[in-house]
Amino acid sequence: MPSLFDPIALGDIQAPNRVLMAPLTRGRGTREHVPTAIMADYYAQRASAGLLISEGTGISREGLGWPFAPGLWTDEQVEAWKPITDAVHAAGGRIVTQLWHMGRVVHPDFLDGAAPLSSSATTAPGKAHTYDGKKPYEQARSATLDDIARVLDDYSRAARNAKAAGFDGVQLHAANGYLIDQFLRDGANHRDDAYGGSPENRIRLLGEVVDRLIAEVGAGRTAVRFSPNGDTQGVVDSDPVSVFVPAAKLLSDKGIAFLELREPGPDGTFGSATQPRVSPEIRKVFAGPLVLNQDYDGARAQAELDSGIADAIAFGRPFLANPDLPARLERDAPLNKDDMATWYSHGPEGYIDYPTLEREPA
Repeated sequence: MPSLFDPIALGDIQAPNRVLMAPLTRGRGTREHVPTAIMADYYAQRASAGLLISEGTGISREGLGWPFAPGLWTDEQVEAWKPITDAVHAAGGRIVTQLWHMGRVVHPDFLDGAAPLSSSATTAPGKAHTYDGKKPYEQARSATLDDIARVLDDYSRAARNAKAAGFDGVQLHAANGYLIDQFLRDGANHRDDAYGGSPENRIRLLGEVVDRLIAEVGAGRTAVRFSPNGDTQGVVDSDPVSVFVPAAKLLSDKGIAFLELREPGPDGTFGSATQPRVSPEIRKVFAGPLVLNQDYDGARAQAELDSGIADAIAFGRPFLANPDLPARLERDAPLNKDDMATWYSHGPEGYIDYPTLEREPA
């Protein structure tokens, strides 16, 4: 079986190893969601990953409700991404952008008071991060067919912009309780039209969006992320296998570059509950590279490759404090501990100041 440090073809992207960097929201953009220069250092430092998957990047103002997160819907945003992708490529890396529409998890504060968009008129639990602190989520409005047509156009534009900005591909964020997930799972999708009800209907928007992305960047540069398990931000399904297995088969038939799954952690929990893994069933129908993510260390990651379920592993939090994570895993070296207080802060601390093995303090 391959090791974590063997190369792999992820569609048209040739990755030198199977240690991928999972998408990690960091909040280092501007209030106008424009990337900043410090982000070039951050991503270039981590270019030894087999592939960098960018932080969630908004496809539209409507779809982005996280303070200081970057977007890809304006010319200014595209131009600001170019030095970042250039820096990654100069460091020998590869980077795709994760295309993000948050759906009902956008607070009206980001929309001049307007209601957010979702599959149905539902409300996310908990509170949203806003520029004025945390506030309770408010009820979303159910997307009309005109809304869906507009969102599809927004995804097309974002994919074109990603290509213009120098990204090597795109990943559709269809996980974690955001817009596509709100259509996929019956806990949030209460529609009775062609986009609701049966699993076939609930995966319709997913397929239409992926077709749009493929039309812009090609199937070999289009990826998708799922979280096919328990409750995430109040989004849950009564029978995950019934929807995520046919969804994975649909993506396999479209020939996408890879599928990433956020799975239960080492203790078998996903969110607040113990959940069965769906990846063994997805593996049976998805012919392309399958990437797993959720609280892996090197040994568990290699065991997943040895089992044949996974072809690569996406590491999230370990990459925060370990820009040279592939080298540390290969040498079984100690890992730096990340500082949670700096996850979403705005300066270099806890962002670009973690040491590599070659720069460890004496």
